[in-house]
Amino acid sequence: MARRPADPTPPAETAAPEIRAVRVKRGDQPTPTAVSGFQRWAWKTFGARVIAKGVDPALEDNLVKAHMRIRADEYVANTLATTVIAAAVSLAVGIGAGVLFVLKHDVIIGLLIGVLAPILGTVGAYFGLLGTPGSKAKERGRKIDRKISPAMSFVSAMSSADVNVDQIFKELGRQKIYGEVAEEAAWITRDTELLGVDILTAIRRGAQRTPSRRFQDFLQGVVTTATSGGQLKPYFLLKAEQFERENKLEMLQRTETMGLLAETFVTVVVAFPLFLVIIIAIFAVIGGGGSVMLLILWAIVGGMIPLSQFGFIFFMYTLTQEMI
Repeated sequence: MARRPADPTPPAETAAPEIRAVRVKRGDQPTPTAVSGFQRWAWKTFGARVIAKGVDPALEDNLVKAHMRIRADEYVANTLATTVIAAAVSLAVGIGAGVLFVLKHDVIIGLLIGVLAPILGTVGAYFGLLGTPGSKAKERGRKIDRKISPAMSFVSAMSSADVNVDQIFKELGRQKIYGEVAEEAAWITRDTELLGVDILTAIRRGAQRTPSRRFQDFLQGVVTTATSGGQLKPYFLLKAEQFERENKLEMLQRTETMGLLAETFVTVVVAFPLFLVIIIAIFAVIGGGGSVMLLILWAIVGGMIPLSQFGFIFFMYTLTQEMI
């Protein structure tokens, strides 16, 4: 049997990876994230344990949504190290306070403080630090929702001028007046210009990592409209009108809530404590038990009234900040 001759054509060489230039602003230099000595110690002590156990994917998603520049395993290692320090400090404080109460013959209170202080300090530090990324992500989501209506007006205006989608998000990222919406747009521009992905992939990634449900729906709509052959200009105009209507409804609801709280403030914080003070003063004079009634009166005047006023002030301040 004749042997087939070898192919004289040499195999094609593997194509070299394309070198792509990345442009930064004039004067800017890439700077690494600074790592403190505590973070190095935490990773050296708890890093192997964290890697062996694995990291919760929800924590990693929350770190990305909160724009916290740290890996999930490093964050868990820092959390464990901080928890150990908090446990040692709370244990020392609990033992010291417990001994003081025991010396004053308050044995039960001293034992309770000595036992509960380390437990509460350790549990509070651990779960508080683990919940911080989620809290920051939700706060960013609320900030995005507050600025999304004027940001969409900017997007629709740029689209009406026949500006490309990538340039629209690039210009939106430069407008710091739109807050966290501009930050999300800047991340999309980073994916296209620095990582070299196409604009639709960058928008899809932005929809996956944004903490705002409304902004996520908007980005997913952009991808769906573009891939299905639709026109983005009518879509941007429609979303701008939708967000403007929703913003007006939310403002109206918050205004009505503030009016209801103002009426409740007059009834609960002003009138009710005044009547209560008068009634207790009359009981103290007529019914006896003056020392107990006087203690209750001081608790109302010095405790209940200021706390209720500060509570209403804080709640009203929170509502007004959401309306800005």
